[in-house]
Amino acid sequence: MAIKLALCSESTLTDRYQTTIPDPIRKALGLNKRDKICYTIQPDGQVVISRVDQTQSDPIIGKFIHFLAEDIEKNPQHLKAISTDLVSHIQSLVAEVDFDLDAPLVDEDE
Repeated sequence: MAIKLALCSESTLTDRYQTTIPDPIRKALGLNKRDKICYTIQPDGQVVISRVDQTQSDPIIGKFIHFLAEDIEKNPQHLKAISTDLVSHIQSLVAEVDFDLDAPLVDEDE
C-alpha cells in the first residue's frame, strides 16, 4: 500500500493580514479571481480551506436581515427618514472619491 504525501504550500501574511493563495492551492480548489473561500476550524485545531459555492448564501447575513425585518415590523416607530442636510453632507464627503468595487485589492507592502 503506497502512502500519498500531502502537498504543502506556504504564503506570507502582510501587515494587514492579507495573503496570496499559492498557485497549487488555487488550482486544487478551482479558484478564480473574486471567488470566496471558507476557513473551517477543526476540533483538533487544524484549519481546512475550501471554495465557497457561489450559490451558497451567508447564513449570518440572512439571520441579520431577518432580525432587521422583524424589528421593523414590530417597531415601525423607530424608523426615521434621514435629512436632506445629512444626504448632502455625505455626498460632499465622497464627491471626489474615485473607486471601483470590482478592482482587486492593492498590496501596499510590495
